[in-house]
Amino acid sequence: MDDQAEDQPVLNHIQRLASEEHRLFSQTVRTKAERKRLANIQVELDQCWDLLRQRRALRDVGEDPNEAEVRPPDIVQNYEQ
Repeated sequence: MDDQAEDQPVLNHIQRLASEEHRLFSQTVRTKAERKRLANIQVELDQCWDLLRQRRALRDVGEDPNEAEVRPPDIVQNYEQ
């Protein structure tokens, strides 16, 4: 299986989250629940991108990308962009 196919589940999840985020951002008025969901989506996207970076880094050094783990929000949200 190629690298892209192995990462496809993570990429698909990122796409679903990004679509929902876009939908929520496009609303001019958001409920409290929608604002909370938007914040949760942003955290989850950070975690997904981090997981994808971990998988690629492990693969690049000849390690098993399945050893990558989702890191807690407080860790991934403190990374500098």
